[in-house]
Amino acid sequence: MALFVVLSVFSGLKVFSLSFSNNFDPDLKITATKGKSLVLSQSQSKQLLQVKGIQFQSKIVDERVLFMFNGKEEVASLKGVDSLYGKVNAVKKTLFNGQWLLPNSYQVVVGYGISEKLSLGLFDYTSRFEVFVPKPGKGAIENPEDAFSKTSLIPIGIYAISEDLDSKYVFADLGLAQELLQYQPNQISAIECKLAPNANEERIKEELQTIFNHKITIQNRAQLNDSLYKMLNTENTAVYLIFTLVIILTLFTLAGAIIMMILDKKSNLKTLFNIGVELKSIRAIFLLQGTLLTFFGGIIGLCLGSVLVLVQQYFQVIMITPTLPYPVQFNSTNVLLVLATIIILGFIASWIASSQVTKKLIA
Repeated sequence: MALFVVLSVFSGLKVFSLSFSNNFDPDLKITATKGKSLVLSQSQSKQLLQVKGIQFQSKIVDERVLFMFNGKEEVASLKGVDSLYGKVNAVKKTLFNGQWLLPNSYQVVVGYGISEKLSLGLFDYTSRFEVFVPKPGKGAIENPEDAFSKTSLIPIGIYAISEDLDSKYVFADLGLAQELLQYQPNQISAIECKLAPNANEERIKEELQTIFNHKITIQNRAQLNDSLYKMLNTENTAVYLIFTLVIILTLFTLAGAIIMMILDKKSNLKTLFNIGVELKSIRAIFLLQGTLLTFFGGIIGLCLGSVLVLVQQYFQVIMITPTLPYPVQFNSTNVLLVLATIIILGFIASWIASSQVTKKLIA
């Protein structure tokens, strides 16, 4: 029961932690293998629209730039997005204040961390919110003012997801970002895609690689958050191993109980042996008994654990804050994992205990 409850809690924490990035990261992201941008031809654009399994696709431009407001500076990523970005990512759900930007405008949506660092409010016209983008080129800079493209922006929304992401992005219109970076109209940093339910991800990846002549890198949501997934999986594995060790120590009591029973029934075992019952059949009696004990004990524990997890999942009995319930997730994989662990370890403990039945002991 304890093992199942703890694994369910960590499954809930995993889902809760990934929910932040799921609102921000696409199902698939296409970037150039070499360089910081890719040029999308008309034929490639048409072929992308014909790929089965992709519901929506959004072109983006992403670059680290300098933002200034009222004498304060902050380096963050300017992310230019088109009108379909809201359908690819659920970023509009993360809006803390204000509204989402309109296409073909100088409106921007900033992260809560950036607005806090710059003391930036919405629709504040007393001071200019400016962006400075380094101009591409080579050679020495004679006039510092000529080294940057700059413009004034209108903050109309603030998003809030997590401390890291809130200080990372300022969303702007795709055309504005391309103009500041001196990109061509068909030059972009990446394409973000939303897949249809039950879409074949591997087939879509192969088709996309064919369209771009294998000159692109395609990442799914797990690959975009590789370190986060590894951390959560490592924590889950560590907790499972720790509780498995506790179960192993507990099963010593099972082995001890079987050995005590063997000693208590020694005279009965001698009678069975004398009437012709083989030694391996006598051992099988205690092996079966120990295995049945662990099996039914595991079933009872799983039932109790399932009740606790489902009650918390649907009725939110335990709260972290007044509005945030402790996250748990009922997972059939955890059920099978716990049951397999209990049965295998119980069988091994019973086998070790039943092997104590020897001719010398009976004699």
